[in-house]
Amino acid sequence: MPVVRTWRRGTPEPATGWEFEVRPRRAIRTAVVVAIVILLAFTAGGLLLRTGSTGVNFRVADQVAMILIGVLGAGAVLLLTRPRVRAGAPGVAVRNILGDQVYPWAYVRGASFPDRKSWARLELVDDDYVPMLAIRSNDKAHAADAIERLRELGARYSAPD
Repeated sequence: MPVVRTWRRGTPEPATGWEFEVRPRRAIRTAVVVAIVILLAFTAGGLLLRTGSTGVNFRVADQVAMILIGVLGAGAVLLLTRPRVRAGAPGVAVRNILGDQVYPWAYVRGASFPDRKSWARLELVDDDYVPMLAIRSNDKAHAADAIERLRELGARYSAPD
């Protein structure tokens, strides 16, 4: 298993020499729209909770709880906007929904986009791979350009076999 450097949010990144960064386009737009719809629906539901006579006695705390559930749901959907891939001299940094990992070029074999898959993957030397949620097939040309750029950087920084 390759040695992978991991860092947490709030700590300095291991290197600032990133030459390339990619984030999904359509997934971010979709997640923002869905988060807004969820927040609006739960807010409207919370505000209208006490207006009907359903036989249940709802209180202000129930309304607040309903709105907070909408905030939590919208926040969970917004986690889908986090994926990012960076590449440069230090290696390839992959941030999916949770966590960041840096893979030095010595452990990277290549990047591929398998048939019928929604996102690209980073192939490692130990026949393992890491999904890169930032490079998604529904971004079409943007994803193809990102894979090509990642391969170019890999050719530049990887040691010859």
